[in-house]
Amino acid sequence: MTSKRISTADNLQVLYEDNHLIAINKRPGDIVQGDKTGDLPLSEIVKLYIKKKYNKPGAVYLGVVHRIDRPTSGIVVFARTSKALARLNKIFAQKEATKTYWAIVKSRPDKSEDTLIHWLVRNPRQNKSYAHKLEVEGAKKAILTYKIIRKLDNYFILEIHLETGRHHQIRAQLAAIGCPIKGDLKYGFDRSNADASIHLHARKLSFIHPVQKVEVNIVAPPPSDVLWQAGL
Repeated sequence: MTSKRISTADNLQVLYEDNHLIAINKRPGDIVQGDKTGDLPLSEIVKLYIKKKYNKPGAVYLGVVHRIDRPTSGIVVFARTSKALARLNKIFAQKEATKTYWAIVKSRPDKSEDTLIHWLVRNPRQNKSYAHKLEVEGAKKAILTYKIIRKLDNYFILEIHLETGRHHQIRAQLAAIGCPIKGDLKYGFDRSNADASIHLHARKLSFIHPVQKVEVNIVAPPPSDVLWQAGL
């Protein structure tokens, strides 16, 4: 099941755009890059948007810099030139981009803020990562910090800063401390969201522009459902 709010070239939420890159507020349900489902990926939708907006003949160049999970929402950056792609790839690979996420959980973490360190083992067949407290064979170290930023009636909103970028890292690490993300059946939440989303949102992204060499700070408003809006 996928979200009912899939993007099209006409309803894209563009957060930042210049000649070198474009940042989109991804809706839950969009896939960033093509996969075995055959569903139209966000990368192709953005190409259609650029082609239409600028009346471009022929093929439109667009480079995928990074991805976020299909059921999540928030910032995704694409490169509009090969030079920008190479430089953005380096920025992300060297962890020079600062990423901030918001997550809604039902269980209150033991601490109001903390640093979580786990060792993650990815199971490709299940498309899932398992968090271990101690290093095990084949594991990759995963580090994030979180703090509670809102208390809702029955939920908590956490702000999360990633120090590493592992497969399903936030989902696996929060589940490992007994705080699975709302709607995330794969990682232990008790029921799914109606639109198959999970309440994980890529909220902020900061980096030095690959060409202009100025700081770029992008903020994405969360989806317009009741819980996210209650937390604003």
